[in-house]
Amino acid sequence: MRLRVTQHQTFAYTGGQDFDPRLPVVVFIHGGAQDHSVWALQSRYLAHHGYAVLALDLPGHGKSAGAPLAGIAAMADWTVALLDAAQVRTATLVGHSMGSLVALDCAARHQARVERIALLATAFPMRVSAELLEATRSDEPLARRMINAWSHSAIAHYPSNPGPGFWVIGENLRLMQRQKPGVLHADFAACNDYAAGAERAAQIRCRALVVLGKLDAMTPARAGRELAKAIPHSRLLQLEDCGHNLMGEKPDEVLHALLAFLDET
Repeated sequence: MRLRVTQHQTFAYTGGQDFDPRLPVVVFIHGGAQDHSVWALQSRYLAHHGYAVLALDLPGHGKSAGAPLAGIAAMADWTVALLDAAQVRTATLVGHSMGSLVALDCAARHQARVERIALLATAFPMRVSAELLEATRSDEPLARRMINAWSHSAIAHYPSNPGPGFWVIGENLRLMQRQKPGVLHADFAACNDYAAGAERAAQIRCRALVVLGKLDAMTPARAGRELAKAIPHSRLLQLEDCGHNLMGEKPDEVLHALLAFLDET
């Protein structure tokens, strides 16, 4: 599905179904230097089971035009503009890593537009080491190798996970490689610079689910647990034998967690 958002063409995957804003809407927000494809299983399943899905490509990512946005708050405001363009009044926001900060900020500042949020592989502050941040600026291949190493638990290296024919490490690397030059640094700088997380967490009024990987080296689970404590009405789920790339390492578990969360009344 292509929409015009803030003067630029934007792509959002609808899970293989025509988008119907009259259905319960779930918006998926990807992490840094990624795109809609990280949500392939979850978005497609929900689209075929009673939900309207928008797995978006943020500006400058994937199939969306424009330059990457400079900060988390700008991405949150842009997400509301996307809802307007799709004629959606309210939605559930599901965000991974950088996308979790976008969902958090959006839900706090645009409360009337957000029904609930699910934050995956989240933390605040979401600090980026000086070495990695500099590599995202001056040596993207090195930065991608560092990110890939820290984004996966040891089990992700085995060819049997999540099934024969899948190479989780290689797929994640190729996804980062196909993003435009400069996107990697813009995204990681936005995460590193975001300072409003504690304030926004306290302002959340909708239901929240926090899903963490116990072996996450990018956004350590202990930091995610602290953020979950700061969000009223939040529920915490920690996945064993899992790193930062939750959707790649534990796709079924992520889907089941989202289904249970969406079914809560």
